[in-house]
Amino acid sequence: QLQLVESGGDLVQPGGSLRLSCAASGFALRYNVIGWFRQAPGKEREGVSCINIVDDPMYSDSVKGRFTISRDNAKNTVYLQMNMLKFEDTAVYYCARSTRFSLNRYDYTTWGQGTQVTVSS
Repeated sequence: QLQLVESGGDLVQPGGSLRLSCAASGFALRYNVIGWFRQAPGKEREGVSCINIVDDPMYSDSVKGRFTISRDNAKNTVYLQMNMLKFEDTAVYYCARSTRFSLNRYDYTTWGQGTQVTVSS
């Protein structure tokens, strides 16, 4: 069974940091584009970052310079390091896999269940 499981979400103060994890089972992450998306209440799901099979990263303008995506093939896990968090980063964060190097959610399949990130003082 193909599955992605996100973890690492938490309540954090503005300016703080979190690291999200996306662990795969049933397939090898290294042969897929893996993307991170987020969805805030009342908003559409938006692409945050993705990484391709040669570890090139892509970031949305809203997180560029603050978030870093990485992959650990031995652990079959992709990470999203989030620094300098802002109130507007509050959302449920999802990871998913694709064959396309893009931040378009319609290019992605095999979604995880999401992990909540709340930025609040």
